Amino acid sequence: MEHQKIVELFAESTLCKRIKWDNLLTKQHCPFIRKKCVKTRKSEASVAIGTCTVAYGKNNDNVIICPHRLIENNQIFLDCIHLLTLHEPGNELHIISEISIPGGSVDYVLASVKDGKVKDFAGIELQTLDTTGSVWGYRQSFLESIGIKQPAYDENATFGMNWKMTAKTILVQMHHKISTFENLNKHLVLVLQNCLMSYMKKEFSFGHISTTPKIGDSFHFHSYQLIPDSNKYRLSLLARASTNADGIARCLGLKAEANVDLDVILKTLESKISRKTLLRL
Repeated sequence: MEHQKIVELFAESTLCKRIKWDNLLTKQHCPFIRKKCVKTRKSEASVAIGTCTVAYGKNNDNVIICPHRLIENNQIFLDCIHLLTLHEPGNELHIISEISIPGGSVDYVLASVKDGKVKDFAGIELQTLDTTGSVWGYRQSFLESIGIKQPAYDENATFGMNWKMTAKTILVQMHHKISTFENLNKHLVLVLQNCLMSYMKKEFSFGHISTTPKIGDSFHFHSYQLIPDSNKYRLSLLARASTNADGIARCLGLKAEANVDLDVILKTLESKISRKTLLRL
């Protein structure tokens, strides 16, 4: 079994020789959420899996499989500040997790706050690749390769990436949620890794998505890459794109839902348009 399949364990690179892995296994600490890793084994709830990133595919690409990995140094939130169009110097910035909205819940909300009152906000969803099979065996193989004895495990177990289901599920969820933000004139951002973004572009209808993001669009894609940095890896914003509720529907090949209120207003206005209503200088 290739122990190199595990790229990051408890946020540390498996290529780094200076890590005290026994201490990490004892603490099971995730620096991204600043507490014990919440991804535990179903058969052993006290044992955290700790796998952030794996090598996958013919090119052994580094693929993030834990969404918490994306919140390194809060960079993804800093990269959304420009979408808070009502934010002013002196306002506080707050990151609030798991907020319920019509259509579901949002992973995080970045809010601009003044004197305890929210002045503006943007929703932020995180999506990483879901795996099939099990990564556990590769984790155990890596630990044994550095001399840390592990209980028996299935050495033949393998894992794969659930590309299609991951991509379609998150797009459907975004389709359900974006209307709420658009009706409130707020922004919703999907943060994902560049490999997942590339898959979406290839498998779904993305030709209409603007690769020059527009502040007026309600929905934004922020795509990140994982790059080497000394003996570790770090996230770096690679590309941004934007669209609106209709655009997300088109990605899925759906017809945009009619906005009855808007249609009524437009028909009323159009019925009253005449030469008399023309603005003249």
